[in-house]
Amino acid sequence: MNVKKNTLRNYEFILNKFQSHFGDIDLSTITSEDILAFMSTVSDGTKQNTKKLRFTLLSAFFNFVKNSLDSDFQNPCDNPALRKLFRGEKPGQLKILEKDIVDEIIFRTQNLRNRLMLELMARSGMRAGEVLKLNAMDIEDRKAIIRYPKSGREAEAVFLPQKVAHRFRTYIRENKIQPEVRIFPITYAAARLVVKKAGEMVGVHVKPHDLRRHAATYASRSGTPLEIVSKVLLRHSNISATQRYLGKISDAEAMRWIDNLHG
Repeated sequence: MNVKKNTLRNYEFILNKFQSHFGDIDLSTITSEDILAFMSTVSDGTKQNTKKLRFTLLSAFFNFVKNSLDSDFQNPCDNPALRKLFRGEKPGQLKILEKDIVDEIIFRTQNLRNRLMLELMARSGMRAGEVLKLNAMDIEDRKAIIRYPKSGREAEAVFLPQKVAHRFRTYIRENKIQPEVRIFPITYAAARLVVKKAGEMVGVHVKPHDLRRHAATYASRSGTPLEIVSKVLLRHSNISATQRYLGKISDAEAMRWIDNLHG
């Protein structure tokens, strides 16, 4: 078997750390939350590609358990939020944006329309295309309703920080936007340009998806449970099987976490 020495050393490193961290725990009791805590201890301060490698090796270990020892075993690394946090950098890909950078980008944006677009992506994790599809009637108090989203569902709810929701309602009212009219009647290319120019004000290159990624990363780093990140911010339907018993997250709980993050 031709396995590079570096790979073997990395396997040895991650498995030794795993043993020290978890001891003789029953592997079936390890959750995605446990994996996030473990990865934070072994990868803090390392490059994104190093984090990806260690996460990949750990996931491979759990897959070995499933494939060779217990076919009913559920890999705790098989979680959309974890995969996003520990994926590698593509050539030219921007590193994870820190909160102070994102805050500065938003605060320096004086145009209210543009600021709202940035906040929806960076605070609520919306995709640029979802932002652009919003009509005035899709704003319901603290929620933005996305019609026919990427997931294939009929609709999804995005929860808004209280201050963002207030600015949103004010913008719609002052601009007299009718219920069935788009709030942001610009093209996707124009939206990308808004984000790009906002980033240039603080000296960073930013794309719309960088802001969505920031929303999830900041939430995870702030202690938000992975099921909240997955179901509320990223709106993924398939968090790991070990967490399916958690069930539906109430609107009140979702709003509480959003307010904890953004006030």
